Amino acid sequence: MQEPLRYILREMQEALEKMDPSALDGAIAAIVGSKKIFIYGVGRSGLVGQAFAVRLVQLGFNVHFVGDMTTPIVDAEDLVIIVSNTGETMSAVQTANIVRRVGATVISVTSNPNSKLGHASNLILEIPLVKDEQKRKYAPLGTIFEDTALVLFDSLVPIIMERTSQNEASLRRRHAIWV
Repeated sequence: MQEPLRYILREMQEALEKMDPSALDGAIAAIVGSKKIFIYGVGRSGLVGQAFAVRLVQLGFNVHFVGDMTTPIVDAEDLVIIVSNTGETMSAVQTANIVRRVGATVISVTSNPNSKLGHASNLILEIPLVKDEQKRKYAPLGTIFEDTALVLFDSLVPIIMERTSQNEASLRRRHAIWV
């Protein structure tokens, strides 16, 4: 287990260190300044997006996961965050195109900034991944992307907490009632 663990952690750290700081600042500003935030992703990328949605709710934001039965209509002043490793997932690209037409801001989290999703986005948070054969052995499919996206989102939380004058106690007050 140590070899795959070291590989995954090293790849994640390298990808996070290569991310564009100005894009990260833009994403944080967009999140803090939004009245409603929508998050979308498919499969494991969707699960990572849902985990971030939970944190944003705990931060007091009005957050919806696209596709849930109670998700309202996206308006022009809203923010939509779409998570897709390849940036070519058809439903992710369609979602970006639809919400851009209504004037919403789209932030994509992807490893492929030149993808269809990247072209349909206002802001791209590129998770730069290295393509190598070890990945197939130790981290198949989108493992590095998904794990890195989760850590990225969790790393944004303390910055958002600081910018919105919150602390762990304020998040705890919005935590699930059964905990």
